[in-house]
Parts: sequence; C-alpha cells; structure tokens
Amino acid sequence: MTGLIAFREIVLKVHSRCDLACDHCYVYEHADQSWRARPKVISPEVIAQTASRLAEHARTHALPSVTVILHGGEPLLAGTARLRLVCEEFTRALDGVAALDLRMHTNGLQLSRRYLDLFAEFGVSVSVSLDGDRAANDRHRRFADGRTSHPLVLAAVDLLRTEPYRHLYQGLLCTIDVANDPVAVLDALVELAPPRVDFLLPHATWQTPPVRPDEAPDTYARWLLRVFDHWDRRGRPVPVRLFDSLFSTLAGGPSLTESLGLAPTDLVVVETDGNLEQVDSLKSAFEGAAATGFNVFDHAFDLVAAHPGVRARQLGLAGVSDACRRCPVVRSCGGGLYTHRYKAGSDEPSGSEAPGNFDNPSVYCTDLRELVDGVEGRTSASASAPELSDPAELAGSQEQLTRDLLALLNDRRTGDSDWERAWRVLGAVERAGQAGADALDAVLAHPFTRTWVMACLDPGQEAPDAARAARRLTALAAAAVLRGGLDLPAEVVYRDGEVYLPTLGLLRLGEPGTEGRATLHAADGGYAVREEGRPEHRFGPAAGDARWQPVRTWSPGPDAAPVALEDLDPHRNCFARPPRLRLGAGEAEEWRERLDAAWALLHASVPEFARAAATGLTTLTPLAGGPRARGWGEAGRHGPGALGVPYAAGVAETALALLTGRRRAGLQALTEVADLYALDGEWQHPSPWRERPVPVSRLLADVHERVAVEAYRRATATAEPGGLDRINRALDRLSEAAELTSTGKRLVEQLRWELKAVDA
Repeated sequence: MTGLIAFREIVLKVHSRCDLACDHCYVYEHADQSWRARPKVISPEVIAQTASRLAEHARTHALPSVTVILHGGEPLLAGTARLRLVCEEFTRALDGVAALDLRMHTNGLQLSRRYLDLFAEFGVSVSVSLDGDRAANDRHRRFADGRTSHPLVLAAVDLLRTEPYRHLYQGLLCTIDVANDPVAVLDALVELAPPRVDFLLPHATWQTPPVRPDEAPDTYARWLLRVFDHWDRRGRPVPVRLFDSLFSTLAGGPSLTESLGLAPTDLVVVETDGNLEQVDSLKSAFEGAAATGFNVFDHAFDLVAAHPGVRARQLGLAGVSDACRRCPVVRSCGGGLYTHRYKAGSDEPSGSEAPGNFDNPSVYCTDLRELVDGVEGRTSASASAPELSDPAELAGSQEQLTRDLLALLNDRRTGDSDWERAWRVLGAVERAGQAGADALDAVLAHPFTRTWVMACLDPGQEAPDAARAARRLTALAAAAVLRGGLDLPAEVVYRDGEVYLPTLGLLRLGEPGTEGRATLHAADGGYAVREEGRPEHRFGPAAGDARWQPVRTWSPGPDAAPVALEDLDPHRNCFARPPRLRLGAGEAEEWRERLDAAWALLHASVPEFARAAATGLTTLTPLAGGPRARGWGEAGRHGPGALGVPYAAGVAETALALLTGRRRAGLQALTEVADLYALDGEWQHPSPWRERPVPVSRLLADVHERVAVEAYRRATATAEPGGLDRINRALDRLSEAAELTSTGKRLVEQLRWELKAVDA
C-alpha cells in the first residue's frame, strides 16, 4: 500500500433524503439514483464502525487531524439523538489519535437551538446552502409543492450568527445560476456576514452540459467576473474561496478547493449503509460512477485509496488530459473538477467506466480559462512581488531573510556558551540606538553572512563543528560593535592565530596554529583589542598596525557606494570557481584599474544595464583562473550582493563578467524572496541555446541573461546573427509556460520591454 494517499476528510451521509426538492441537486436529479435503495438514516453500527475505521486510518498514517463532514440528503433530518451519537462515537474513537474537526453542510430548514446547542457541545461548524437573494434562491431551492424556502433559511442563518453560536458559523454555499443577477447575489450573501462564501459551478458533464442561455462558452466566467469586480469594489468584504484559491495558485501556492488546482483529493464518502464511495459529485456522471465496491465493515480506508478511480485523482499534472497539460492556466484550474471532465466514448455506452472517459478538459474549460485570465489580469499589478521593481524592497527582503535564517540557526544552537554570549552582544548592538542598528544591518547584509548561515543549516551536509559556528558568530558580533563605534566588550574566539571580522578585515592575534580569546571594542574612532596578560592595543584604519588587514574597496562611480573587494572572508568560496588568494597591494591596484575601465566600457555601451548592475552590488571577489569561454561572472550561491569576477580577465571580458554576473545575481536574489514559478521541472521547454529541453527556471535564467548580452554585443558591434530572434522565441515560450506566477509573468513582460529597447 506504499505511496497511497491518506484520507484526511470523510463525508458521512447521516441521512439520505431531503426536505427540499432542488431541481439542480446532483444526488436526486442526476444520473446516479442509488439513493433510492439506501437506508434513510445511518445506523448506530455504521457510525461506530466508520469511527473505528477512521481512527485506524489516522493511526496508521500518523495524521495530526481529520475532518468529518456530516452530509446528506439533509443531515438535520437524522435528528438530534442520532447526530449526538455520531459526535460521541467519533470523539471517542479519535481521542488521543488525531484532532477531530466536525462540520456540517445543511440547507438550514431544520436548524434550531436544540441542534445548535448540540453542535456547540461538540464544536460542529455549520455551512448553509443559499443561492443569494430570494429571487435567486427560489429559482431552484423550493419545497416539493413549490413553496419558497428563503425565509426559513434566512432565519436559520440569523440564529447561527447570534451568540452563543456565532463561532459555529462556517460559511455559505452558493450554486451558480447565470440567470441570477451576480451583483444581487453577492450583496445578499455579504449581508449575512459569512466567514466564507463558496461559489459552486453546477455539476455537469459533456453528456449533460451546463445550461448556457446565451450559448456562449464563457457564460459562467463572465458571471463570476462580475461577482469578482463587485466584490473587489466593495473592498472584498468576505473571503470567497474560489477567488482566494486563484490568488494562491497565481502566486505559486496550492489550490484551496477541490474544484480547482492540481492538489490530490484526500476525501472519501461513507453512505448511510456503510458503503465507501468516491467523491459525491461523480453521481452526475453515470449510475455507479462513485462506487468502489468497499464498505466500512469489511474494508479499511487504504483499500479505497488504492481504487483506480481514487488513484486517478492523485496524479496531479499527470492526471489531466494532454490538452490541459499544454494549457498555461492548468496550475490554477487543474483541469477543472474531475466529474466535469466526463465524456462517454463514441464506441462505448453512456454508463461506461472506461478511465479514458475522464481524460478530457472540463466541460467548463473555456469558463475556467477566462476566469483565471480575468482574475490575473485584474490583479497582477498589485499581486506581483514588490521586489520585482523596487531595489529597496528587494534589499529589505533579503536582509529580513538573513535575519530569519540566523534566528533559525540560533534556535538550533542553544547550549554553547560562546554562541549564547555572542547572541547577547548582537541584541545589545541592536538596542544601542541608530548607530548600532545600522552596524548590525551592515554585517547581516554582508553576502557571506548568508553563505555561512546556509552552510550551517544545510541538511545535506555534515553538521558543521559547533565551535567553528560559534567562532563566526563571535566575529560577527564584534564586527557590529566596531562598526557602530560602541564601547561594548565583544569577545572573539580565534583559531590559527587570526580572526576575520565580516565587512572590516582580518586581525592577526597570534602565530599560525595558535588559538585563543580576545575582547574587542570601539575606542576613539578606532578599534581596540584586549587579551589576557597583554596590554590593550589599537588597530584599524588609522592605527597602522601590521597585524590588521582591512577589506579593500573599489568605487564604481563618484555617486556609488563603495564595493568591497573581498579576498579575506573564509566563507567567500561559494562560486562555481574557487576564489583567488589574498591580492598583493600592486595586484589590488591593477584590478581596480581594470574594473574602472570595464565599468566605463559598460556605461558607454549599455548605460541602463550598467546602472542596474550597480544596484545592489556590495562585494566583488577575485576568482582564480582565466575567463571562461564567454568571460561570465559568477553569482555566489547564498551570497546576495556578491559577485565573483575572474581576476585575470581583460577589460572587455571583465565588463561582460560584471554585466552577466549581476544579471545572474539579481535574478537569484529575486527568486530567493519571491515566487516566479511553481512546479519547476514538471514541464520541459525547448531552448534556443541548448540541445535538450530545459525546465522553466533554466529557460528564464537564460533569457534574463541573454537580453543584457545582446544589448552589449550590439553596442560593441560583436552581436551574433539571429540573437534577437532566439530571445524572442524563448520569451514566447515563457509567455505560455504554466509554471510562471503573476510575478514571473510580469518579469517576462519587463524582459520584452528591455528587448524592444535593445532592438530600437
């Protein structure tokens, strides 16, 4: 049974009849009429056995929680005594096994205080079916003699909204009828202040398609988009699960509803006779469509999980049709509800259970495409990550990410006295006014602080030595103290006679091979160090101490912040090529001159790209070896703001390395704090620059880099024939990629604008 889905939700049919005669009901009015042969009310034996099976299943799969939805027919017709038995049996069976979430879906007609008192006792939350205002609700939800049910439903919801029952109110379920006024429907639902509204497409298949009064393929999308626009204008007064699900998937997250998205179903239905069935909506397809042949008396839930019909809805992207897999909105729509894909084969009877009969797009395909595109078009600007267009936001998010990761590392490093002492120093620095806060920001923004933290957190690597990790934190805290000019004692632990102070430099405190401790603090505009048994001495920018090697800097322009030329930090080895050892004074000056000339070349040839490359660049590390075939720079793994540049490259090669390296680093920094794509690797895309298809992340990275390269080559008369055409083909492919989020699509739009400027 390995690889089977665990059922986290069961629908328990406690009563199989209803006190309404809704003409759109999938239980009574659609293809499957098995309700006629079932007991009206669930028996005590079925209740007890189902509770036992669920507890067994939860224990086997170590489920933290399970949800039981009391359903029908109309579940309230089961009466308070039978419903109490349900609550008691499931509460007893799940006690100590998993948290129990009891819910009910009801038409509300029988809802009264005696029911709500019972539900309050056991924490049963209640969702009520209501299709909108009276005109909308009366279109389908009537008694058998034609009487309206609307006033009774409103009275039930009003009671549910009062204390002490308000906390049981879960939401409203609204089945869509496009003949209803969408604005009036939403207003009527909002007036009842539901915690959530679920808009439900009426169940339909290719054999029995949905009603379309105007015969247009997007009727339901246009209706829902009118609801969306009115809901948005009203300030989104209540959560709407359909829209929230689209917001989630468009941003790269999971679906929040079974009717959309690629998440596997984790639901099983228990009928009043104890039969175990698939999702209830399948009753709209054909007689017996939901049947599994299993029951709670003879079969465990895992047997249902192995049923071919259930497995078909666990396959995610592999479980949708070829047409859906090629569609750019499939991550959001998920091919639509499984039931809505049903189409009997041309050479098979209408009731055939052939798996291929569900291997189709949804009967609402056009509606779903228009709905996803419509919501995305209305929200993409506001929903896109601000880091995409605002360098300050990107820098802030990167700094916060480093802080969060460092805090996580601290949680895992408790018990080491050196670590804890250094952590307290960092806290004191942060509380020491603006100077301290700025100093701490500076050392946390140092690219190789992140590299060190990630090396410590990497589960794929052997756990780093605790003493080594503590040494780095003591140095980090000391660097913050010195940068802030704070008269705080900061003890450092050194090894091999030296300690590296991030962003400042390397201090030698003893002979190679020696270990020890020293206390650092700021003093008179410089730095001071005390060691036991030795007099305090000064070091730093103005002290002229031969034991102090400061981090060198280079300025990319008169108005630009200095960039560190980092050849000291032991954690700088995060590039594809190893860093060069410490540069001599003459070598450093030569490198500065090459960087000056390369930067001037960039500004003369591609000024817009040059200015963008300077944004966020804080650290350059010289790399060993000559330039690669194309002289590209290296974006350090987990080193935001850092760039590795081949030391031995010429001016033109250095210019190209600065340009391409910064493009790589900028995209990498963005992907660390914003979701540009989801399900990376599920699709493979042809690339104009590679022999084999690549995942969307690789294609996007290639295009992002090539746009800048094409601009540079055109400006320097070194462009290759067909370069622009290849980039455009790749952009076209990206525009149709289902993996891209709203932010990723806006990035592709930006790249198109950049390319147009290059072409112009």
